This record gives sequence, structure tokens and C-alpha cells, in this order.
Amino acid sequence: MTKKDPFSSLRIPEFRWFILMRLAIVLAWSMQFVLIEWEVYRITKNPWSLGLIGLMEVIPAITMALFAGHIVDQSEKRNMLLKCFFGTTLISLLLCYLVHPETVSTIGKQPFLYAIYALVFLGGIIRSFIIPSVFSLLGLIVPKSEFTNAATWSSSSWQVSAVIGPALAGFLIGGIGVFNSMIFVTISIVLGIIVLLQISRKPILNKKIGEPVSESLKAGIRFVFQNKIILNALSLDMFAVLFGGAVALLPIFAQDILKVGSEGFGILRAAPAIGGLITMLASTMFSIEKNTGKKLLLAVFGFGVCIIVFGLSENFWISVIALFLSGVTDGFSVVIRSTILQIYTPDDMRGRVSSVNSIFVGSSNELGAFESGLTSKLFGVVNAVVFGGIMTLIVVGTTAVVSPKFRDLEIER
Repeated sequence: MTKKDPFSSLRIPEFRWFILMRLAIVLAWSMQFVLIEWEVYRITKNPWSLGLIGLMEVIPAITMALFAGHIVDQSEKRNMLLKCFFGTTLISLLLCYLVHPETVSTIGKQPFLYAIYALVFLGGIIRSFIIPSVFSLLGLIVPKSEFTNAATWSSSSWQVSAVIGPALAGFLIGGIGVFNSMIFVTISIVLGIIVLLQISRKPILNKKIGEPVSESLKAGIRFVFQNKIILNALSLDMFAVLFGGAVALLPIFAQDILKVGSEGFGILRAAPAIGGLITMLASTMFSIEKNTGKKLLLAVFGFGVCIIVFGLSENFWISVIALFLSGVTDGFSVVIRSTILQIYTPDDMRGRVSSVNSIFVGSSNELGAFESGLTSKLFGVVNAVVFGGIMTLIVVGTTAVVSPKFRDLEIER
């Protein structure tokens, strides 16, 4: 038996540039979202305002996703990403102005909030194009035989930045302030652009260039809903992320419940990402092709249990451990879902399928933030988190019962 090479996809030069690009961009995003959350809650002291941040990003991400997937499938992927990153840079510069210490006192609290929500909304539009572009570009850089390994490293690069970003943001808030931290975010985005330029332009593999938008969108939706493997994987993760969106409430736990300040907030934000990173790095050495469905169901079930423990905990380190283990279980879920999508999606459908994925899963992060903000407003913060964990367990149990073929899935190569 040939020993598995955990670094096989990293031996492809352009894939290494791709990983560095993801590291820089996701570091910027993860820091930026933490900075926005912290500053908005510091000013408003209202959990509803945190929920609105998620809602402002999820609305354009959902409504624009399918159209964005159509455009991406008709476009050259690297240049599409460049355009998106330039737009992201502009938004980051405007955020630098808004979080300047003198801005709120100059323009007032309400105009500040409206401007933040507007920029988050614009960022959601851009993100709807970035997600399918990144997914499609990955499929053009590595051969199909490397999809599992490449998907794992790609997800791991996301987790590395998600580990560093929140923790760094938390420490920098106390060290250099929100304004200077946002400048660091802008620099990171620019570095991502420079790295992306090292990747060559790729051919457009869609044979239906010029296809009417309505027909293209119908084809993408039809493919996903007819492919039960992809549909079940996306649905399971969507509901888990939707109901398990406790991360959106971390500023409240850090400031008002655990009382650990910005440094503790950074640790709490980083804990699940560290767990996910360890899991993803370990996944490069082991196969996930056997009992794939059962592994995904168990991972999401474990995630729900961890969220319940975190919600009930009043001890900082128990909370950190619960979040760390939620990252471990979520890491397995991400690797399995990413591999399923890469293997079962044809090249000419990647943009549209990734867009449907962003509706099912990617946008559920922000929708989960809105759900958490709403339920915490209605039932209290702790009850909202525990409720989300319980609903996650219910979703897993339901999926296991009503979808036995998915439960017994093994990935075909």
C-alpha cells in the first residue's frame, strides 16, 4: 500500500500562491469582522446590533449568490478575484475612517451605525462573487487526483487565518486600538492582491458562454437539488451553522458574562479555529473516504454538544475548551463537505454550485449571527446559545433517520 503524501498538492507552485492568498485575505476578513463587532457593541451595548451586522451581510450574499455564480462561470477566475479584492480594499479604507476615535463624536452614533451596516452590506455583495471565484480557481489549479488533499489544505489555510485573526484582533484592540488594527487589515488585503497576481489567468471551461441568465441559474439549482449527496451535505451543515451561531455573541460573553476583556475575547474567538486547524492538518494524513456520511453526522452532532456546554459554562477555561472542541468537530465537517463539493461538481458548474453552497452554508454564518442576536434579545443570551445547540442535535438526528443513503455514504473517486 502506497503511503499517503500529506503535502502532495503543496508541490504545485500555483497552489502554494493560492494558499498564501487565502491566508492574507481571510486574516483580513476575520480581523475586520471582530473589529466591527467589538466597536459596534462597545458603542451600543445592544446584542441586537450584533445580529444586524450578520443580517446586513447575509441579505446581499443570498440574493446575489446565484447571479454571481452565473457571472463567475462565464468569466476568467483570477481577474474576477482581483476586481473583488480591489473593492474589498476600498471598503476597508472607509472602515478605517469610521473607526477613527474622533469619527463617532463628529458624525454621531446613529450615522456611524448606518455607515457600518452599509459597508457590511456592500461587502456582502462582493463576497457573493469571491466565494465561487475561489472555489472555481482551486479546481483549475490542481488536478482532480489532488482535490481531497487540496481541499483540506485550502480549508486549513482558512483556519490558520481564522486562528490568528481573532486572537490578533483581540490583542491589538488593547494594544494599538481599533483604528490602527483596521489599517493592518487593509495592508493584509493589499498583500493578498500582490500574491494573487503570481497566479496565471485560467481558461474559461464553460461551453455555454452567453447563455441566458435564467437558464444558467436554473441549471445550477437543478444540478444541486438532483444530486442528493451534495444537497444533503449542504443542508446538514447549513442548519448546524444556522443554529450553532454562538460565535456572534462572544463579545457579550467576553464583556458581560465571563468578564475577560478584549484579550479574553481574542482567545475565545481563536479557540474554535485552533481546534479546526488541528483537525484539518490531521486530515491530510488520514482518509475520509470510508464511512463519509457517518463521519459527517458524528462531527455535526459533536459540534452541537460543544455549543450547549459553552452556553451553560460560567468558567472561562471551560468555555475555551468547549469552543476548541467545537472547532475540532466543525473542522471534520468542513473537510468532508469541501471534498464532496470538489469531487462531485463538474468544472463548468463550479461557480453556480459554489454559489448555492454559499446560500446554504456560507450565508448561514451571518444568518446564524442574526438568529443568535434575535433569540438572545427574546430569551436571553445563554438560552439562545443552548437552544441553538439543541436544534443542531435535532437536525443531525432527523438527517440520519430520513436519509439512510447519505448516512451510509462513502466517497467515490
